Amino acid sequence: MREFSAADVTRSSGDLFAAAAAEPVAITKHSKARFVVMTIEKYNKMASQTDPRRVYAMGELPDDLAGELLNSLEVDLND
Repeated sequence: MREFSAADVTRSSGDLFAAAAAEPVAITKHSKARFVVMTIEKYNKMASQTDPRRVYAMGELPDDLAGELLNSLEVDLND
C-alpha cells in the first residue's frame, strides 16, 4: 500500500487520487498510518461484506453450537 504524509496530501493531491484509483492509499501523520483513501467502489464492496465468524468467551457458547463442537471433537478423537 502506498503512503502519503499528511503534508504530501495538500502538495500532491493529484498523485494521491491517481494512486487511490489503483489501490487503497494510507495517509500518515507523524509516521503512523491514520487514514485510508480508496475508490467508493472498493469501499462499498468492503462495507457490504459480512464475516460470519463469531468469537465466544468460555461459558457464552450457545447450546446448539456447543453440541456441534462436542460432536466434532468426539468424531476427531475416535478417528
